[in-house]
Amino acid sequence: MISATDLRNGMTIRIDGEVYLLTECEHVKPGKGTAFSRIRLKHIHSGSVIDRTYKASDKVEDVRVERRDSQYQYTDGIFYYMMDMETYEQVPVDEVMLGNNKDLIKDSMNLSLLTTDEGVVGIEMPNFVNLEVKQTDPGIRGDTATGGTKPATLESGAVVQVPLFINNGDVLRIDTRTRQYVERV
Repeated sequence: MISATDLRNGMTIRIDGEVYLLTECEHVKPGKGTAFSRIRLKHIHSGSVIDRTYKASDKVEDVRVERRDSQYQYTDGIFYYMMDMETYEQVPVDEVMLGNNKDLIKDSMNLSLLTTDEGVVGIEMPNFVNLEVKQTDPGIRGDTATGGTKPATLESGAVVQVPLFINNGDVLRIDTRTRQYVERV
């Protein structure tokens, strides 16, 4: 257990049996009254965000999370199998832990397994992935006065909005945090 005043960005804590990552932490010392911490937490499995406020005297449960390099191998429909790059052990990961980004994963992609004493608690995607466009409609010049977008299906099965000049076979850089097109590679 740690004090609420010791909380920092990037730490992981447990609330009601669930593991959360601290994304924002603000320590407030008002002129009148006791100090408190206002924090924003992201659920490690679902990605949902919650806000909490703790008094300086409150205690929270700190969770030690280790990041282990792994490589995506295959899926059987329920579990995604990752290979630990140190031990070469196959680690099954429930698809719930991948959250919304499961359709951005392609074969042999390097990921980070988030592990605790209880086992794997989550997957950390790289911030950017490069994926090839498998299908998109051709963009027609003069469609819009300003930059327009169209849907494109990527090699992993994800569908993202891309600019009109993108064609089939182009390799795109996609931001996994926002699921948006960044640039053509």
